[in-house]
Parts: sequence; structure tokens; C-alpha cells
Amino acid sequence: MKHTLKITLLIVLIFFCAQIIGLFITNSYIDYSSSTDAELVWKPLPNIAGVGIERPDIAPKMSFLYILGAILIGTVLILLIIHWGKVWLWKLWFFLAIVVCLHIAFGSVVPGWISLILALVLGYFKAFRHNFIVHNFSELFIYGGLAVIFVPILNILVAVVLMLLLSAYDAYSVWQSKHMVAMAKFQTKSGIFAGLLLPYHLPKKIKKKGKTKLVKVKTAILGGGDIGFPLLFAGAVLKHFGFFKSLIIPVFSAAALLGLLLYGKKGKFYPAIPFLTVGCLLGLLVVWLVGFI
Repeated sequence: MKHTLKITLLIVLIFFCAQIIGLFITNSYIDYSSSTDAELVWKPLPNIAGVGIERPDIAPKMSFLYILGAILIGTVLILLIIHWGKVWLWKLWFFLAIVVCLHIAFGSVVPGWISLILALVLGYFKAFRHNFIVHNFSELFIYGGLAVIFVPILNILVAVVLMLLLSAYDAYSVWQSKHMVAMAKFQTKSGIFAGLLLPYHLPKKIKKKGKTKLVKVKTAILGGGDIGFPLLFAGAVLKHFGFFKSLIIPVFSAAALLGLLLYGKKGKFYPAIPFLTVGCLLGLLVVWLVGFI
């Protein structure tokens, strides 16, 4: 087992809740009153200081190239930040991304100005005043905001192709190039990790030579992409099969994650996307079978 049973179950529970909440957020941005059987109409995204947040204007068949390109560019930028040792630049980038995603997520249930304030407060504490509770609580909503941006440009086929390509990339970056491991270690060391960051126990303060220091604790991590991409897949299923059937996908992706954590070995890094992809595809198969019943 990669982690203790308690931490394993907590990771899977937060992952599953993030998927369900993300689907609720995504569904709330569909304007069903204006939609037809042939096409869904999406509500506009909230604005920031009068500037609207726009979705990519890309056809579904090209969307996986757009998303993969964004991932590669982001990876290069993070590796450059690691090379330069510019932690403040990573924190600033992280803060801005978090605020945008949380603003969109909270904007599904509260007025825009309230959602922006909540996003700014949580983003500040998440990026600059690290707290495990705030960090992991915000993870429940971030990926819903991300899904609202990208799900409209996806379809089932693109979602499947995207997950398969990401599986190959994830396996290569963890087992071969190992740059994903380097990025995870950099983020964990900086205290700003894009994903779940769960301590085995709460940090304790000790006094040594008149100075107060935090004792380092062992932490369990799950990358943000491991949460976000299965949600994008589930969002594509939501578009084509409806909200309730899309809830099947998180059940299977969470089961796949649980299997990985139960059978993984301590101290080893694993690419989670290939395992999550298997869960997503099995879930899609069940969705199709349910459609024939």
C-alpha cells in the first residue's frame, strides 16, 4: 500500500467529491432553456473587474491539440522556473490560476462580486499563507471552474483520445524522463502544490535555540491533472448522455485510483492518468450499456 489506509481513503474521498462537485458546477453553466437536442447553450463566464473570461473558440476535433499544447507549454514554463529558482513567479502564476478557477466555480451559486472575493481570499491563503485545510478544501472547487472552460469544446471521442495521449505522456514523464517527479518535488518543497497535499499528521512547532520552527511531516500528494482530466472526461459524458449518467464516471475513476493507491508501493512515484483512464473508459462502457436498458 502506497499510504496508510486512512490517508488512502481520504485521498479517494476528496478526489470523488471534487468530481461530483465539478459536474454540478459544469451542469449549472448549461442554459437548458435555450438548448436544443442538437446543441447545448452555455452561460457566459463571470468577469473580473469588468473583463470577461472567454472560453477557447476551437472546434472539438482540434481541442485535444489545444489542451496538449497548453500542457506542454505549462510544463516548459514550470521547468524553467525550477531552473531559475524563481519560487515567487510560481506562486504568482499559481495564485492567478486559482483565483480564476474558483471565481468561475463559486459564480455558479453566488453573485459575481461575492465569488470573486471568496476566490481572492482562498487564493491568497492557498498561495501565500499555506494551510493544509484551506489548500485541500479549495481543491474541491478548482477543477469545476476549469471544466466549465474546457468541457464546451470537448466531445466523447476527443475526451477518449485526450486521456489516451495523456496516459502515454504521464507514463513517460514519470518513468522515463522523470521531469514530472522533479516538478512534484519542487512544488512540494515550495509549499505550493497543484493538487492534493495531505499530511500524515498536523505539523508541530518546536523551539530550538530561541527560534520556532515547523517540524517537517510526511505528506501524500495527488497531482491536479489527476483530478482535472477525469473530470473533463466526465464533463464530455455529461454533454452527450446527461448529468445523472455522467455520475457513473467518477465512481469508476475513484475505484481505479483506489486500486492504484492500495497496490502501489511506498516511496515510489506512479503515473496516475493511465489507471484513471482505464476507470474512465470502463465507466463510459457502463454508461453506454445503461443507455440500452
